Amino acid sequence: MSWYSILPPLIAIAVVFWRKEVIVALILALISSEFLLALNGDGNALFATFINSIERIVSVATSPGNSRILLFSIVIGALLAYIRESGGVGATVNKLLNIGVAKSKRQVGLLTMFTGMAVFIESNMSVLTSGIVSRGLFDKFKMSRARLAYIIDSTSAPVCILILLNGWGAYVLGLLSNYELEQSAVSILWGSVAFNFYAIIALLIVFYTIVFDKVHGPMKVAEQALTKRDQEIDKGPAASKARFMLVPLATLIISMLGFMLWTGGGELAQGSGSKSVLYATVLATAVAYLLLLKARHFTHQQLVDVGFKGMGELLPLVSIVLLSLTLGASLKELGTGVFVASLVGDYLPVYFIVPVLFLTGAVMSFTTGTSWGTFAILIPIGVPLIQTLGLPPSLVVGAILSGGIFGDHCSPISDTSAVSALASGCDLLEHVKTQLPYAMVGGALALLSFFVASVVMI
Repeated sequence: MSWYSILPPLIAIAVVFWRKEVIVALILALISSEFLLALNGDGNALFATFINSIERIVSVATSPGNSRILLFSIVIGALLAYIRESGGVGATVNKLLNIGVAKSKRQVGLLTMFTGMAVFIESNMSVLTSGIVSRGLFDKFKMSRARLAYIIDSTSAPVCILILLNGWGAYVLGLLSNYELEQSAVSILWGSVAFNFYAIIALLIVFYTIVFDKVHGPMKVAEQALTKRDQEIDKGPAASKARFMLVPLATLIISMLGFMLWTGGGELAQGSGSKSVLYATVLATAVAYLLLLKARHFTHQQLVDVGFKGMGELLPLVSIVLLSLTLGASLKELGTGVFVASLVGDYLPVYFIVPVLFLTGAVMSFTTGTSWGTFAILIPIGVPLIQTLGLPPSLVVGAILSGGIFGDHCSPISDTSAVSALASGCDLLEHVKTQLPYAMVGGALALLSFFVASVVMI
């Protein structure tokens, strides 16, 4: 593909940092991508761009997997509204304070991190669970929502790609199973865990910020601004009963696990993440509704109003998710990922192949906003290098997976970033800005690690 295929994501990223408007940036990137595609067709390119942009959104929205993601992003608004308006958040915060597991900033941070790690079966579920649990605690201890967004975002994907007993592992295993290699696809995938340097380093950096209560760069500015305001971000209704939060949350987690087993025919790793997270969210929302109705805190009509209000609050973020998915589909047809991957030249010195695969994965994930799409493009490029050059399979796969996660953490057009902002109640651009320095440090250390590993093993 031609060099111009990289222009749409660059336009999106430039507009995001210039105008601070994500939706406008995504729309302009989508239009530019469809215009470049229309130039290769017959007829009026401007008219085709207009029609094709709309049809691209329609085709993405009508895809079953994408529809589930969008429905989940809407329904979770009702669940969050029920939990918030019930007073269950305040009651849960008080309970955690009373039993002594959240007496300090350090304990609150560790609770958030370990909650995200425990729910490793699905990245969005990990983000939502830890975000819901910790919102009130972060407000109580005057810690910024940007800090919460960073912890849950930099915990969820790294944990999912390291533990692998989930949809992530099944997806990558499916990509690897298409090739004949000396080692089995399963052994290569499990071997890649030790070489997934970025994911490991990202978790260590999160742990460092929590244990030593250290924040740097824009995150420090956000924390200082919150301290100066000397007020809670979201006090919410008065505390009532902790069960109004804990029962729906337990329903969310347990049913997610059950639906993963059910959709996978008894195999957790074979389960459908998009189906399971939607089913679990709908069930948890219904449980929250019934709890509040039974307790007579609200009438049916009041609960309907609260639910729709919660959904409405998330419509901007749902729009961002939809446009991110649409842009990704358009860029795939334009060949952006293939062009970036082609930068791994045939004459690259052997010691640099693995580090460059990591960087290529990072650039692809950053510019397209999807780590899974990056895996799908780079694994078919990396595996032939294993076969022809005798490179260590697990090291190559680890570099590709690391690069995808790293770029996704840095990208302002990533749907994962949007969900993390949603779960924490943080502005999306503030989340990206405050997380970026930590991700860059982790990426630099990972790049160095891949170079050293290449020198030692190749």
